Amino acid sequence: MSVISTTRIRARRWLSLWPLALFLLIAAIGGVWLWYAWPQVMIKSIVWQREVNQQMSVLLKAVAASPAQAGGSLLLFSFLYGVLHALGPGHGKVVITTWLATHPSKLKSSIGLTLASSLLQGLVAIGLVVVVLSILQLPARQLHLSGFWLEKGSYALVGILGVLLCWRALKKLHALLRKPRFIAFTPHHVHHENCGCGHQHMPNPEQIHHDDDWRARLMIILSMGMRPCSGAIMVLLFSKVIGVFGWGIVSALAMAAGTSLTITSLALLVHSFRTLAVRLSGNHAPVLWRQVGWSTLALAGGAILVVAAGVMWVSAVPVGRGLRPF
Repeated sequence: MSVISTTRIRARRWLSLWPLALFLLIAAIGGVWLWYAWPQVMIKSIVWQREVNQQMSVLLKAVAASPAQAGGSLLLFSFLYGVLHALGPGHGKVVITTWLATHPSKLKSSIGLTLASSLLQGLVAIGLVVVVLSILQLPARQLHLSGFWLEKGSYALVGILGVLLCWRALKKLHALLRKPRFIAFTPHHVHHENCGCGHQHMPNPEQIHHDDDWRARLMIILSMGMRPCSGAIMVLLFSKVIGVFGWGIVSALAMAAGTSLTITSLALLVHSFRTLAVRLSGNHAPVLWRQVGWSTLALAGGAILVVAAGVMWVSAVPVGRGLRPF
């Protein structure tokens, strides 16, 4: 084979990885835009949050006066609030999009992650209010302080998840890039992990990765759902004060349903883009190159989560001591 043809083959192999390069370019552009637009996003989110809280208070008062007439409006407004609330900035979207974009995942399991995390977020808010205000009978200040430490805990889980993903990606890259072992031929038909008989004697990396996924998925659900929604906390607190706590619980669950709708739609979008990128990559590049490329992407995803967790941990402040749109 000539040097020119070899060079052309190598160039084609690199070109076959263009979907991966396009994804990284879009992610970089989006990150730069978000960095510069973040202050305005925060300010507008705070203004919108204040207006929504006022409207929610009006609906809760109406429910206290006439539950049959105002109950449906409260639930509809709570559901729409959850849908729109999930469109704003939040660490849950960072976690789920990074995971789905950088790791292979089935559509059903992706939807299950979003539904479970949204439901857990609503249940955490309800449980927090019940424990702090009803069981322990502590003041509302302790409620907000407890929510703050749950938020910090969720950020810590995001960082741990990022470290776990980086460690797994590095192990896979080490296994892919290490020098191959050559086994001398013997006349006896002896099976071992490096034989070429075509039989599978050990699980492949994909199967091992799939078996370990439950740990990462559990951490995703906990990191997304441990932080209670500030809107749900407000509704539960106000509903308890005016004596309609049952409606507050139903309203918080309606918010969780709306949040799950938005996050699930985002997960479907990211999953579709990843599937398209894999399909466009085709089989032109060698298997080793493709595995190295996706493992590198997984390493980048873990690093993004570690950095994001550190930024959110440092910037997190208790209620009333800074900008807290959500």
